[in-house]
Amino acid sequence: MGVVPKALAKRDIISKTIGEELQVPTMSDRLNAMFNHVDAFIVLPGGLGTLEEIFYIFSWAQLHIHHKPICMLNVNSFYDNLLSFLDQVMEHEFLTSSA
Repeated sequence: MGVVPKALAKRDIISKTIGEELQVPTMSDRLNAMFNHVDAFIVLPGGLGTLEEIFYIFSWAQLHIHHKPICMLNVNSFYDNLLSFLDQVMEHEFLTSSA
């Protein structure tokens, strides 16, 4: 399912998704819609909105709000630096390895 904020829908990305499309008014609504309609999260390379969603979903998992699988698709090592950063966060004990 594609969940697209209406502002992005104006950029002609509608109908380029396979399956159901759901337009929502805000990015917060997008996150809630995704959370309520998916069985798992697959994170593709992206920008600030993607990073925001990654950390929301990871935080919610750490808080036991959900137990859905999360997969980061690390295309061409796109997320290597982020993963290194998270390793550093664990080394400084701001994050547990179980998280």
